Amino acid sequence: MQNYIDVFNGDADGICALLQLRLAEPQDSTLVTGVKRDIKLLEKVQAQAGDKVTVLDISMDKNKTPLLALLEQKVEVFYCDHHFAGDIPQNERLKSLIDTAADTCTSLLINQYLNGQFVNWAIAAAYGDNMLVAAEQLADEQGLSSEQKAQLKALGIAINYNGYGATVADLHYAPDELFRLLLAYADPLEMISEQADIYTKLIANYEADMQQAEQAKLLHQSAVGKIFVLPNQAWARRVSGVWGNDLANRTPADAHAVLTELPQGGYLVSVRAPKENAFGADELCMKFATGGGRKAAAGINELPESELSRFIAEFDQQYTV
Repeated sequence: MQNYIDVFNGDADGICALLQLRLAEPQDSTLVTGVKRDIKLLEKVQAQAGDKVTVLDISMDKNKTPLLALLEQKVEVFYCDHHFAGDIPQNERLKSLIDTAADTCTSLLINQYLNGQFVNWAIAAAYGDNMLVAAEQLADEQGLSSEQKAQLKALGIAINYNGYGATVADLHYAPDELFRLLLAYADPLEMISEQADIYTKLIANYEADMQQAEQAKLLHQSAVGKIFVLPNQAWARRVSGVWGNDLANRTPADAHAVLTELPQGGYLVSVRAPKENAFGADELCMKFATGGGRKAAAGINELPESELSRFIAEFDQQYTV
């Protein structure tokens, strides 16, 4: 018997990519996910020869060892992502769809793969992943109204926000639970028009937390951008990434970093490259032990207090032209 295992990032991009796939190809699959920063998900997969593992929106480079082990066990793997991949294994059991361009995301890649079958979920994901130009372009191609675009943008951002936190306990909805709730809707605009409970709760939770973000402390400001610090609170861990996106959109010529104090000390870090020159966030974060991401947006899961001054210096150096 072939088992299906779906492995996906717990943010808007990962969830919406899997929504598109499972709406097109329904499967009773085992779900493996977590908070947005929990990206070494393949380590959690237990599979056997002939099983089918789908992997969405997590770096292949960060999961290379367990990926190779699965292929060695004769497991079929479909891997779609837009983060740094490193060397992609050449194996007949691996089908990969990888594109690290700064203007794409996993849901947009899946939308192309499925020839636009559930395009509105891809648009919501692109908005949520702060791919605003790509989202607007695809929405215009579909003839969506300004109101519809605004609705998908609000939904995508709220789904994305829900994935941020140090642990699943920080989140309003566990990502696997949220995926199952959203799977009831082939088109997110239908869910929005119905004012479904899941939609109204996501929006209300997001708005409440974002109001508190304005109390953030400005830690560092230079010619290249700003670094803020949020307190050791669940709401702060939830908004760290989406507030970083908001800052990037407000001042697109600047780089930004949002540091959230962790219970054990140190910081959870979200970095946003300048929107006008979206590069280097991944390079900056990968200089630290728990860092990774993509060119426009990246993070560090745990930055020790002792590394803070080095991070500030590296931040300024990365974006000094």
